Amino acid sequence: MWRKTNNGLIGTLILTIIVMSCSTQDQNPSQVTKVDRIDNSGTNAHYISNRAPLLPSALIKLPVAAVRPEGFLKEYLLRQSKGLTGHLGEISAWLQKEDNAWLDPEGEGSWGWEEVPYWLKGYAHLGYLLDDPAILEEAKIWIEGTMNSQRSDGNFGPKHFDGDKQDFWANMIMLYCLQSYYEYTEEERVLKLMTDYFKFQLSVPDDQFLKGYWQKLRGGDNLHSVYWLYNRTAEPFLLQLAEKIHRNTSDWIGRSHDLKDIHNYYEVRGGGEVPDWYRDQIDWHNVNHAQAFREPAQYYLLSHNEQHLEATYGNFQIIRAYFGQVPGGMFGSDENARPGYADPRQGTETCGLVEQMNSDEHLLRITGDPFWADHVEEVAYNMYPAAVMPDFKSLHYITSPNMVLLDAKNHAPGIANSGPFLMMNPFSSRCCQHNHSQGWPYFIENLWMATPDNGLVAGIYGPSTVKAIVGEGVEISIKENTQYPFRESLEFQIETPYPVEFPLYFRIPSWTSAASLRINGERIKDNISGSGYIKILRKWHSEDIVSLHFSMKLKVKTWAENSNSFSVSRGPLTYSLKIEEEYIQRDSEETAIWDSKWQKGADTKKWPSWEVHPSSDWNYSLVVNGAEPGLSMEVIERPWPDSNFPWTPEEVPILIKAKGKKIPSWTLDSHGLVGELKDLPKQSAERVEDVVLIPMGAARLRIAAFPELIKPL
Repeated sequence: MWRKTNNGLIGTLILTIIVMSCSTQDQNPSQVTKVDRIDNSGTNAHYISNRAPLLPSALIKLPVAAVRPEGFLKEYLLRQSKGLTGHLGEISAWLQKEDNAWLDPEGEGSWGWEEVPYWLKGYAHLGYLLDDPAILEEAKIWIEGTMNSQRSDGNFGPKHFDGDKQDFWANMIMLYCLQSYYEYTEEERVLKLMTDYFKFQLSVPDDQFLKGYWQKLRGGDNLHSVYWLYNRTAEPFLLQLAEKIHRNTSDWIGRSHDLKDIHNYYEVRGGGEVPDWYRDQIDWHNVNHAQAFREPAQYYLLSHNEQHLEATYGNFQIIRAYFGQVPGGMFGSDENARPGYADPRQGTETCGLVEQMNSDEHLLRITGDPFWADHVEEVAYNMYPAAVMPDFKSLHYITSPNMVLLDAKNHAPGIANSGPFLMMNPFSSRCCQHNHSQGWPYFIENLWMATPDNGLVAGIYGPSTVKAIVGEGVEISIKENTQYPFRESLEFQIETPYPVEFPLYFRIPSWTSAASLRINGERIKDNISGSGYIKILRKWHSEDIVSLHFSMKLKVKTWAENSNSFSVSRGPLTYSLKIEEEYIQRDSEETAIWDSKWQKGADTKKWPSWEVHPSSDWNYSLVVNGAEPGLSMEVIERPWPDSNFPWTPEEVPILIKAKGKKIPSWTLDSHGLVGELKDLPKQSAERVEDVVLIPMGAARLRIAAFPELIKPL
């Protein structure tokens, strides 16, 4: 059968296989079905779902700490807890407790905007996911301080203004923190605080509400929290507030905006007129877009208007049509997307990376569309690891698909930021320094979700363990053993107190053409293809094992709108040229971005900055067989690293041997950036050489978008 969706006509493939799956317990029949979406006509009996009149939940977020990391994901969190996120409270000026407005009952203090809740989103989750008592204790200080700041009118938090209007933006972030705290503790005071606060917001006149810049663009975050509370309390006034938030949020649905309504800084390269397509987005700031493009889909849950859902898909596609013709899943905006600057050397803020991941996770729950799971993996496993040092003690502001030098120099106007925005610095900048903390914890908690039919879905893949209530009310656990995204195999071991029937779903990524499924070693289905989900309905026993194998073929993608450059991928990973990296330590105080601040007495010597310089040639393109990439490249699997951390050039467990040719005229340009692809010749007389490609997430220096060579000489 067929149904119309935001992407047009999509066939709903229903392939049902009844098998007798042998187990040690009994002859156990399994019903296996391939679907493009999970049926949401029912309502999960165990986890809070959307309450009418909101549209039914497509997928349901599990409570915080129901999903815990294993393998390299746990190693990432451990490094994060020992690194910058775990120690920002000791060094960041915005997190000092003295004179901090987040800890003052009246909301007064010198430090009181987005930095505390940005950091707390990830920091508290480290405590929840790692059961770290020190982190939990520290996080509780900030949570309690925030709850104690609520005033008689229902308002809470710092008294922060955008002009003469209250700035509601920072409170939107803190609401995320309070919601997670409630999910972890079931502290009822959170519900009361949010109820009283939302009554206060409803009382604010429209001409005083969500005015200014950041908060008006990011109203979708406020809307998310209103829905969260409505699904728990059913207070009718919350739906009124939801309508009010939407009508006062920037217009992410409309097209052909008047330029005076697009408030982000912009310039057109070489002067000239702003192109017509630039009017089709209300804002082009990279972080605003990454987190706010989803607002129409959020409002769609209340409006039921398909055009609102389509607007979110459209927003995603529009920015990528003009600035996203690059590998890694993001778009080349630096701070703000500028017409004429779309080369793969343009990048995205680290804030933009983690906010895009968060948006993808929201949209997976809202729509059930596996597209968003594919995309969050693309960003999380390609761009995000490269933005942060392996010890998680420093990061940089801008990460690009092509980036061959990280130093403390000013590279403007080649990038849209004036200052040392490329080097790895623990204090740069006040937004990314704090906001990057949410990336991995939020990703991990969304690996598994509940389904409307009292089942579970592995929607995003990574080593983990989930504990959840399924079927008629039985708590089970599933351990996902895998070295995905580097390896093709995933194994899921089920533990139940007694045999229990429930549906278990697994996402089939769009990039695989030959997935296979085994249950307890027995072949169930091979050559599964097409984005969607495999549903297995059966009575599960302890130690049942589901095995998935996703064939990862080498692929070459051409980016026609970016000088016909091309990239190489295998499964969810994109590969970049391996460049030898030389690390040069710099003084963090001397090289920090202008708005960086640290606490008085903080030992900045313990937190050095790093320049990364290339110590090998980088100006190569590849000689590939585009039709059959496997004929011109060889995949080499290496042992899994003892460190359990596969995101460095030395420890990647997989690489690709390829052939390349240097392009001698491809050098750094006058801005100190890798030369743009549009200026390069299409031929090279240089000899063919052996080159090595590694996953781009493991490369702090990288060439991931290769120049076109029409016919190598």
